[in-house]
Amino acid sequence: MKLSLVIPCYNEARNLPLLLERCAAVGVVPATEVILVDNGSTDETAAVLADLLPAFPGCRTIRVERNQGYGYGILAGLRAAAGSVLAWTHADMQTDPQDALRGLELFERFGSEVFVKGRRHGRPPTDVLFTVGMSCFETVLLRRPLWDINAQPTMFSRGFFASWSDPPHDFSLDLYAYYLARRRGLAVHRFPVRFGERAHGISHWNVNWTAKRKFIRRTVDFSLELRRRAVR
Repeated sequence: MKLSLVIPCYNEARNLPLLLERCAAVGVVPATEVILVDNGSTDETAAVLADLLPAFPGCRTIRVERNQGYGYGILAGLRAAAGSVLAWTHADMQTDPQDALRGLELFERFGSEVFVKGRRHGRPPTDVLFTVGMSCFETVLLRRPLWDINAQPTMFSRGFFASWSDPPHDFSLDLYAYYLARRRGLAVHRFPVRFGERAHGISHWNVNWTAKRKFIRRTVDFSLELRRRAVR
């Protein structure tokens, strides 16, 4: 089965050399591609990709002209993907693109109609506490077990992606995909992944508690929308 790994990149020019080094081992695997989405970056991301990508077989890029959210960039990459197994992860080097190859082994073991997701370890206690709180809230509200929702990689079949309707364009995309997999009764398989420090720059949402409050509010609003859709 062919794997397409999508990595949204927003102003990640400084991370790209390190990221591509880690992507190299994924791109050279037969029937595997890495799609780096230049998600409306305003830094040197486009120039760095143009300069470095020729040296990395199996890796390519697409461009979103105007940033419309984390989820929007991922969706653009998924629509451009050629794989039967689709996946995404982050560009900030806190997650390792090579984890997707470990996730692919679960598809080879259990078949294509599964949902695969990492399970993070090595995180600061305050971040773990935040994740536990959000996981408990979503599990109770949506009546499905939803743990470590934003862990990466996130992996699923092309057929599952084709069934999506009106997915969100922000960080709620992680919740949307995970919840929909639970609601559809897909077998969910998790595997441990190390969560490290950002190589360069700062997180676009996990900056401080003010940013986290905004993230919580957006997530709660979307969770309530998911709950309303479920009862229609």
